[in-house]
Amino acid sequence: MAVHEHECRTHRGEPFNLQALKGQVLLIVNVASRCGFTPQLHELERLYSRHRDRGFTVLAFPCNQFARQAPESALDFCAFSSTEYGVTFPVMQKVKVNGSQAHPLFKELKSKAPGVLGTTMIKWNFTKFLVGRDGRVIRRFAPGERGVSLEIALEQALDES
Repeated sequence: MAVHEHECRTHRGEPFNLQALKGQVLLIVNVASRCGFTPQLHELERLYSRHRDRGFTVLAFPCNQFARQAPESALDFCAFSSTEYGVTFPVMQKVKVNGSQAHPLFKELKSKAPGVLGTTMIKWNFTKFLVGRDGRVIRRFAPGERGVSLEIALEQALDES
């Protein structure tokens, strides 16, 4: 199944049409509010603001599977990320990213872009998946990866037609 074919819901629990994002570059991230990587929300917002006019969207999925670092509801996470980090990109429904109850979108992302030594399991919050305009999973970024390597990969994806 292609990335755009998965069913997703917004932080309010309403259906979110991933199909409407066909033709855009996506950065799909599992996020948390009480993680050492949470300040990356500011950087993700900066990337989104800088590149959205070129067809780029960040999709944030709160996940509480890692040391219970996202205990609040998705609605509360959305309010927190907006107030504390100025987030304007879409915040989705809270999901699981590992295990038998993992969201099908994350199962797809992990199978298309495995981690170190081919492992599919997501190790921590702020694992990022870069998806091309054609829905192809381009690359997986570890939680600590950010800055130049992310920017270069994003620019290359945006330049592809």
